[in-house]
Amino acid sequence: MSLDTATSETKQWDLHPETEYRFELDPGSTVVVKLLRGQAEIYGSELAEGKSYLFGEECKAAVYTWRGCAIEVIGRPSVEYTSEETPMAVYANLHIALEQMRVRALANIRGSPIPEDEGDPDATTEPPRILVLGPENSGKTSLCKTLVNYTSRVGQGWSPVLANLDPAEGAFALPGAISAAAIPAAIPTCTPAATLGLSASSAPMAMASNALVPLVYWYGHADVKRNPRLLERLIRNLGMGVSDREDAARNNAAESAKSYASGIIVDTPSSFASSSTGFNEQRQRLIKAAVEAFRINVILVLGHEKLNVEMQRSYGSKITVVKVPKSGGVVELDAAYKERIHRYQMHAYFYGHVIHPPAGVSNPLLGGEAPSDLILSPSSTVISFKDLAIYCIGAESMAPSSALSIGAVRLISEMQPVLVDPALPGSGLLNAMLAVLAPLNPDENERYDEELLDLTVGGFVAVTTIDVQNGQMTVLCPNQGSVAGRTALVGSFEWQEQ
Repeated sequence: MSLDTATSETKQWDLHPETEYRFELDPGSTVVVKLLRGQAEIYGSELAEGKSYLFGEECKAAVYTWRGCAIEVIGRPSVEYTSEETPMAVYANLHIALEQMRVRALANIRGSPIPEDEGDPDATTEPPRILVLGPENSGKTSLCKTLVNYTSRVGQGWSPVLANLDPAEGAFALPGAISAAAIPAAIPTCTPAATLGLSASSAPMAMASNALVPLVYWYGHADVKRNPRLLERLIRNLGMGVSDREDAARNNAAESAKSYASGIIVDTPSSFASSSTGFNEQRQRLIKAAVEAFRINVILVLGHEKLNVEMQRSYGSKITVVKVPKSGGVVELDAAYKERIHRYQMHAYFYGHVIHPPAGVSNPLLGGEAPSDLILSPSSTVISFKDLAIYCIGAESMAPSSALSIGAVRLISEMQPVLVDPALPGSGLLNAMLAVLAPLNPDENERYDEELLDLTVGGFVAVTTIDVQNGQMTVLCPNQGSVAGRTALVGSFEWQEQ
C-alpha cells in the first residue's frame, strides 16, 4: 500500500512480511530510498534505518523485507509496485545449504570435528564452488549478489570469490572483460554501471570499496559467439588464477583457510543456456571449461527446464545440479538499454559516478559512499605511436569456421595477436577502448605469439585523437600513470565523451 505524503514526488510504502517493492528508472532520473522502520534489504544487502540510498543510471532493483517495513521513496520511478510472489525463501534455503558446506570445509582444514549433516554422512568437505546458469533475463547476477551478500551477513568473516564470465556485463572491470574478486563485505546496488560494486581499478584510494581488487582478462567483445575459442582460454586462465589463490589460502594461516572455505560463485552469460544452431558445441565446451577451471561442485539452473535436464545428464553423477526458480520481478532488457549501460560503465571508469539526487535531498549514500567521493579526474596524455604496442586478437572481422569453404584454411587464427598500426587508414583505433596489460614476466626468456592472451589487465585507456602526421595519439587515462613501453589489446568497444 502506498500513501502520498507532502509532495507528489515522495511516497511511503508499507511492506508486509516477505514482500518486495520493485522499481525501474528512466534515463536521467534518480530516486532515494529511506528505511523508516523495520528490516529491509536489496539483493541481500541490508539497509540501515534512517539512511538515504541514492539510485540512478536506469537502475532496476527491489527492496525486500522478511519481517515487514516502511520505506520512503523520493523521486519518480518509471515503474514501481509491490509483489508477494518472490523466490527469496528458496534463495535463503539455498544459502543455508551453502553455509553448511563452508562450515564443513573449514572444520576439515583445521582438523576439527566435522558437524554432523542431517541424514547425509557422506556430505562433501569441499567448499561450495557454484556455477550459475540460465537464459537471458533470468536474474543470474541478482542471485549471485544475493548469495554473496547473505554470506557476508553471517558474520563469520567469509570472503567468497565472485567470478563473472559474461563479457557483455563488465562486472568488476569494463564491458569486454571477464573478472573475479574476493568479496569481503556486502555488494551494494545503486547503478547498473557498478553491478558488482566499485573496484580499485576505478575507485579513489580513500573509498571503503577499494578492498575489491579484481583479477581481469580481456575478451574485447560483448558477443560470446564472436570468438568462443578465445573466451574458453580466458575462462581457464581466470579459473587457474582463482585456484592458485585458493590453494595458497588453504595451506596458510587460519584466516586464509577461512578464505578458501568461503568458496566460489561463478556467473555466466545467457549464451551458455542457448542451444542455437551452430553454437551448441561451443556452448558445451565453454560450460565444460568453466566446470573444470573452477572445480565446480554445484550447478544452479535458473528457470530453464531443458537446461536443467541437460546438466543433470552431463554432470549429475559427480556434481549437485539444482533447479532454482527465477524471480517474477526480472526485467526484459533490450539491446539499446545494454548499450547505454556500457556507456555508463565506461564514463564511470574515467569520471566516477556523477549521479545527482532528487531536488531537496541532501547527503544520500551511493553504494554506501558519499557521492562526492566517487568523482574522478582523468588524465589526457599525448603519446607516440611507438610508446604503446597495440594488438587485436585474430582478424578484425572473422567469419565462423563453419562459414569457410571446404578445404579453406585461415590465414589468421582466432587466437593470434595481430599488431595494429595506428598510422594505417582504417586501423579502428580512434575512440577505441584499450585494455592495458600487465607487464610480461621478465624471468621468461622464451616468447610466443599467444603469450599476450595469458596476461591480466592492469587498466584501461581510451584513444581520443590520432595525429598520423606527427605519429602521435591522445589517450584518456583514469590517473596520471604512464603507458609508455606497455602492451594493450583492442576489441570492438568504443567510447566518446558526450
